Amino acid sequence: MIKKRAMTSEKASFVKTQGHLNSKEFAKLIGLGDDYLNDPRAKKDVIDKSGDSYSVKSGEKKWQIFLYGKTRFEEDYSFKAMNGIGQLLLDCIECFPVSRSRYLENKQLYKNKLQQPMIELCNKLRNKNILSAFIDKAMFNSGEVNYLAIKHEDKFHIYWSRDIVNTLSENIVVENSQARNVNQTSNQKVVFRVNNITYGEIEMRNDSDVHYREVKVWLNKKLIVDLLFNNITKVQEYSDRVLVYGGAIKKFGRW
Repeated sequence: MIKKRAMTSEKASFVKTQGHLNSKEFAKLIGLGDDYLNDPRAKKDVIDKSGDSYSVKSGEKKWQIFLYGKTRFEEDYSFKAMNGIGQLLLDCIECFPVSRSRYLENKQLYKNKLQQPMIELCNKLRNKNILSAFIDKAMFNSGEVNYLAIKHEDKFHIYWSRDIVNTLSENIVVENSQARNVNQTSNQKVVFRVNNITYGEIEMRNDSDVHYREVKVWLNKKLIVDLLFNNITKVQEYSDRVLVYGGAIKKFGRW
């Protein structure tokens, strides 16, 4: 079995720095200066002159949509109100002991405990309305962020948040992960698939003392970009490096 390596602190720092540079680059392209507004604690990477906000994603293979621990799901009312989704995410976390050393003593015991809440979470998210609400919360903090700006092939592609939510929820099929060999355990993740290809996952992070008892949501950048290109075909050029799509065309650039 090939084990996935956790991202090193140096790699994480590089990704964070590169993300900031991409946000700064995008801000300049839409007419903001070096002191562009952003909210480092939220998903608002850039705020334009009209007050609209953007989540800026760039060229990495996987987008980390969120990485949250127990406190976030206990205190965030949006998760708590999402038809039981917040409680199920807490249940996934609570399957593991507070002490990581105890987890390492008997990983299989806790993986077995995780199966039931992951199955229940999968069943909930098969409801398209709940899936839409979850994607909106995960990517745009329930409508707080207006646009997704994707840096791809040295251009920024601008999408209205509602178009993103609708496209993903309409195309994604939600499944649980299945063991492929005797060393793996089924039902450890919720998997987002399109045409039997994995586009993203909800999974537990237990790989280090820093990232332990955390829920991670990630999406495959290339597959998501292709899905958007194929489903949101109306496009308008704002500049040679900024393209605007779908519902964003009437909304973007109102400053």
